[in-house]
Amino acid sequence: MKKVILASIAAMIVLTGCNTFKGLGKDISKAGDGVTKTADKTEDKIKEEL
Repeated sequence: MKKVILASIAAMIVLTGCNTFKGLGKDISKAGDGVTKTADKTEDKIKEEL
């Protein structure tokens, strides 16, 4: 029972940062964009070293 309560509280805290699920989707999308940019930069650096 304690785990369910803690999970519910954690979910509320996370979702409070994004006013809606649409906002959550935008946040996740931005995070994905950041990962993609970092991967591209890393790939470019590797190619430059070769």
